[in-house]
Amino acid sequence: MTTSTNRAQKGRARYTASRQAGRAPLEFYPTPPEATRALLSVESFDGPIWEPACGDGAIATELTKAGYQVTSTDLVDRGYGEGGYDFLKSEKPLAKHIITNPPYGTHGLGDAFVRRALIHARQTGGNVAMLLNLRSLANPDRHKKFIKTPPAAIYFLDELTCWPEGKPTSKSARIARQQYYWAVWKPGHTGAPQCWWLSTRDFR
Repeated sequence: MTTSTNRAQKGRARYTASRQAGRAPLEFYPTPPEATRALLSVESFDGPIWEPACGDGAIATELTKAGYQVTSTDLVDRGYGEGGYDFLKSEKPLAKHIITNPPYGTHGLGDAFVRRALIHARQTGGNVAMLLNLRSLANPDRHKKFIKTPPAAIYFLDELTCWPEGKPTSKSARIARQQYYWAVWKPGHTGAPQCWWLSTRDFR
């Protein structure tokens, strides 16, 4: 059994509770292309990008089309990038910047992704952009985290649906109906973030 297979099997255990809670298996919610296009309309990145939850390549494909060099990994092999790679166990950054739609889960998976990404960004001096659930902005468990390491920018998306497994007919499709925002952390930023609104309809 390969090392990557071992990592993947251990990583899958963290997603079990999410599946039991009615979420998509292994937290697979592909990101519609307009979400990434909207981000790139207001942010640029001065170097290579790591997509650590690449899934089927939804975000990475748009980044590549925009001219960026992208390293794509995921815990699960979905035929795109390097499968069997556990981002939460990673010790070295694979690129200067990190952009992803992290798994949210039921036991702080999203928070763990943000934390690991910021650790890597402190080494590279890069930016971190995460597509997150709008409800996460007003959560007592995250208040101190946001105050301690505030994003430099927050972009509210007016309309976006990340269907479970990319299937609107999925049994867990109701969970996909959320509101989203991009949070962008930049090195050296302190104080309140810049906030702005983006209409995904402009980028379909």
